[in-house]
Amino acid sequence: MLSYEALTLRNQGYISAGLQAKIRATRLLVAGCGLGSMTTELAARTGFERFTLVDADEVAGHNLNRQGYAADDVGRPKVEALAARLRAVNPGVQVEARKSWVKADNAAGLVAGCDLVLDTIDFLDLPAIIALHDHARLQGRPLVSAFSAGWGAVAAVFTPQSGTLRGLCGLPESGSVAGASYPEAFGRMLAGIATQLPADFVAVTRHTLMEMADGRPCPAPQLAAGAAATAALMVALAVRLLAGQPVTVAPKMLLVDMAGLACGPGIRVVSAEG
Repeated sequence: MLSYEALTLRNQGYISAGLQAKIRATRLLVAGCGLGSMTTELAARTGFERFTLVDADEVAGHNLNRQGYAADDVGRPKVEALAARLRAVNPGVQVEARKSWVKADNAAGLVAGCDLVLDTIDFLDLPAIIALHDHARLQGRPLVSAFSAGWGAVAAVFTPQSGTLRGLCGLPESGSVAGASYPEAFGRMLAGIATQLPADFVAVTRHTLMEMADGRPCPAPQLAAGAAATAALMVALAVRLLAGQPVTVAPKMLLVDMAGLACGPGIRVVSAEG
């Protein structure tokens, strides 16, 4: 039987015994188990043992280029396949798998049952994602949100004292967002930071948003390197939050550009504030 001590032995020197115990006791709410699948596996390998997984989707063949699933998982609910993967890494994990979408009417309860939120939900249901962020703020739960950006990743940390996703998307700071458009909201956020992001990611994303605005389902192209960068960035930020170490918070965001590292600064803070 694998012991927790054996699993985390090589963390020593980077993660103190006290912080490791805190990681082990922390319950993560993983909202979105597509891109979140790689993040969750990395969290488990870091020593997190308590997870609530929320996603109503099933594994598809086109997910396998960047999500933590195998060909045998195609057609299986993502939360079930991911729970099995986590148990294969560490049989001691405690996993609550919820095959449902995050919704405006269940976000409060989901947040209440966790200590820290990892948000990788597609913004297709904008009221749901805003509800998740609103309740994390109201209940004092830190939230790490990220998306794959071509060969890299962009992440933002939200706390009760930080800026908000509403603000980044140009939405009212309170009240209903029913009727608000995801392509428009995400497009406003993208416009504010576009000059600071990789040009190929901006071009692909703008094309995707235009197709979505026309009512066409259009999964955005994503790469394995970007998904892996996203996972690493989110877990590093989560651990720093638990350690009480300084982190960059919203409205500023962190960009890790794996391709950019080859010819210039590949890690930087991006902000719509200039």
